[in-house]
Amino acid sequence: MVNRFILNEVSYFGPGARKELPGVVDRLGFKKALVVTDKGIVACGVAKMVTDVLDEAGIPYELYDEVKPNPTVTNVKNGVKALADAKADFLIAIGGGSSMDTAKGIGIVTNNPDFADVVSLEGCAPTKHKTVPIIALPTTAGTAAETTINYVVIDEKEQRKLVCTDPNDIPAVAIVDAELMYGLPKKLTAATGMDAMTHAIEGLITKAAWELSDMFELKAIEMINKYLPLAVFDPKNEKGRNGMAVAQYVAGMAFSNVGLGVDHGMAHPMSALFDIPHGVACAMLLPTVMRYNAPACLDKYVDIAKVLGVYKEGMTKVEAADAACDQIEWLSKTVGIPQHLSEVGIQEKDIDALADQAIVDACTPGNPRKVTRDDIVALYKQIL
Repeated sequence: MVNRFILNEVSYFGPGARKELPGVVDRLGFKKALVVTDKGIVACGVAKMVTDVLDEAGIPYELYDEVKPNPTVTNVKNGVKALADAKADFLIAIGGGSSMDTAKGIGIVTNNPDFADVVSLEGCAPTKHKTVPIIALPTTAGTAAETTINYVVIDEKEQRKLVCTDPNDIPAVAIVDAELMYGLPKKLTAATGMDAMTHAIEGLITKAAWELSDMFELKAIEMINKYLPLAVFDPKNEKGRNGMAVAQYVAGMAFSNVGLGVDHGMAHPMSALFDIPHGVACAMLLPTVMRYNAPACLDKYVDIAKVLGVYKEGMTKVEAADAACDQIEWLSKTVGIPQHLSEVGIQEKDIDALADQAIVDACTPGNPRKVTRDDIVALYKQIL
């Protein structure tokens, strides 16, 4: 079996890392940027923390801030036009996964116009050219979109998420600056952090996981368990924020290359149909999906229990798995994640529509335990 691992060409880490931006632009010979972000990031002043660096260095740019929290095909198409109108030769993505996913779509379509409808990019589209160069600066510690080969956009007509996987879309440079995350609200910190935990756990147990990916995911699980409560309850704490910034990136390095599972498969339609934030959807499902998957990967659950610090000498594998699941459930509750679908407006009558999308989602086949549509319905009902 041949395993593939794709990473950014260069990445920078640490509070204040955005100040590396002028040197990066100069080294790569770029002339003008289209800055891709959303109005919330602009309004709270976080985008300005980056554009101030551009202004001071005299780097020209134009702003595209129409990105939605769950980005759409229209967002991408409008961004392609904005890039062309700006006559920019590179993209700077500032934000969470939404901004970075939109930038990936813009860059891929621009250099691969055969896929201009965007919908045709779903799955593993056979694009021939790399994206317009992207420099990604995450403002949340969750999606790791700055280091993945994945992006997700909503097809408004079909009301479903398109999961796209393409080695050509990975940002050329990631700048992971925890200072851009200091003002992140408590709820968003919790949701994105638990999204990162879901990435790490699903990436560890997915069918394609192997030794290299396991190493990254286990470290990410350990770090997120340690740093997420600190980041949520002491948001200005540099150790907590930077710890989460690095941890989510570490998780992304691996899951980008090995895939995910049914948790993400079930979370995507929750966002597409009910506009539930992706991290919240993943986190709500995680303890229940973990318990479902445990029989298929008990050895990995022992490893999870150990890095979470809940393994005790003499435990059976089943006991260790239970302890790991209990700890993740405790962490989810502690940081304030809703525990029931009814809390976010989903009713029993909605489950069939969710299950129809989840069973055909691109992430579902990577699940370590075979899952049927009936299984998915039962899992949704467990947390109703």
